[in-house]
Order: sequence, then structure tokens, then C-alpha cells
Amino acid sequence: MAFASLLTLMDDIATTLDDVAVMTKVAAKKTAGILGDDLAVNAEQVTGSAAERELPIVFKVALGSLVNKAILVPLALLLSAVAPWLIMPLLMIGGAYLSFEGVEKVLDFFHKKSHTVSEKTPVAFNEKERIKGAIRTDFVLSTEIIVIALGVISGSLLERSLALILIAILMTVGVYGVVAFIVKIDDMGLWLLKKRVAIFQAIGKICVAAMPYIMRFLTVAGTVAMLMVGGGILLHNGFAHFAHYLKHLQPPYFATLLSSFIVPIALGFAVGLLLVGLWHLKEKIFQAA
Repeated sequence: MAFASLLTLMDDIATTLDDVAVMTKVAAKKTAGILGDDLAVNAEQVTGSAAERELPIVFKVALGSLVNKAILVPLALLLSAVAPWLIMPLLMIGGAYLSFEGVEKVLDFFHKKSHTVSEKTPVAFNEKERIKGAIRTDFVLSTEIIVIALGVISGSLLERSLALILIAILMTVGVYGVVAFIVKIDDMGLWLLKKRVAIFQAIGKICVAAMPYIMRFLTVAGTVAMLMVGGGILLHNGFAHFAHYLKHLQPPYFATLLSSFIVPIALGFAVGLLLVGLWHLKEKIFQAA
């Protein structure tokens, strides 16, 4: 009897794990696009530091990302059970924040704003601010990924919890593993240049020469991703009927271009520009008071 019970328990566990694996695969497909944006944004956020500080910064942001997920997974499960109506407003706030951040980056680029840092502790200040900003951005992007994943998985509370935890871990390891690789491309190139094998030296030259272009691309891609994800959240949650209309335009590739790229970026920029204007107006009012 005990042996039969043990076999039944093992079969239940195997079935549960199989269901979790299937749900995780489905959720990963649904969130793949956002993971790409997450990668571009976070890679852009953590680059530009001294070479010896790049990996420590990536590690600290990845650790903060895990803390974000540790908060978001149980919170998402709780909200879906007791207050599902609250998820959309929270997503909208997150989308507005990403739009605000994206427009701030655009304005900083065009107006060449200089953020003066104290001469006594420039590295510590920049590093701390960079890490805090990256973790804040990660929180918003992770929120959308967790919520979308929660919407496509089903089953018992245990199965949904395990699937979300697995998605959170895979997402963090995958994104920040690639980020760590990107920021060390130039160092790997220099290491390959020291080798005597011609092919290694050729690859090393390519890595070193390509690094500035990769950084520029990440800067642009990260900003565009912020506006696209932020605007996409606002579009699909605040203007769902309009988003549905865009998806059914003809030809299909034009509908995809509009609904996934052009309109979200335009909406994100418009909302972000409004919020930046209100933020600076608030600062002027407080300074005058």
C-alpha cells in the first residue's frame, strides 16, 4: 500500500512538472519580444563604466532583478486572486514611467545635458545611480513579463507558481548573462589579439573595432525599446479597441508594423513628453515657491 501511494505521488509530481514545463514554454513564447526589449534596455543601462566595474555592476543589477521577481511573482498571484482589476492600472503606471524615461533620454541626447558629479566621489555616485536606474527599469519590464506570463498559464496555484518562478529565473539568467557577454566583448577581443593563431587575432580585431558601434546601437535600441514597451503597455491596456483595430488592418505586415512598432513608439513619446513637461513644470513651481 505504501509503495503504491509512493508511485502515485511520484506520478502526480511528474505530471505537475510536465504541465509546468509546457506552461513555461508557452509563456516564454508570449514574452519573447519583451525579453528582447529588456535585454536592449538593460545592456544600455549598464554599459559605459570602467572596464573593471562592468561585471560587478551587471551582477548587482541582476541581483536587484531577482529581488524584483521575488516581489512580483507572489504579488501577481495575489492580485490575480483578490484584485485582478488592479493589474491594468499598475501596468499603465509602469508604461507611463518607461515612456517618461525614454523621452528623458531623447531630450538629454539632443540638448547635450551635462549631469555634474562631485569631484570627490564621481565613480561611486555614477555607479549607484546607474544601478538604481537599471533596477527601476527592470522592475517595470519584469512586471509586464510576469503579468503576461500569468495570463497564458493555467492550472493549480502550485503549477502557476512554479511556472512563474521558472520564467523569472530563466529570464534573469538569460538577460543578464547576455548583458555580461556584451559588455565584455572588447576585453575578449583584446585577449584574442594576444593569441598567436591568425583566426583568433582576426576575431579579436573585429570585436574591438565593433564595440563602439555596438554601444551606440544599444543606446539607441534601449531608448527605442523604452518608448515601444511603454507605449505598447498604454496602447494595449488603455486603448484596447484601437489596438484591436490596428491588428486587423490589411496587409498583415502593415498592421504588425503599426500595432507593434510605429503607434506604440509614437504614443510612448507623446505621453512621455507630456509627463516630462509636467515634471519640469512642477520643479519650477517648487523653486519659485
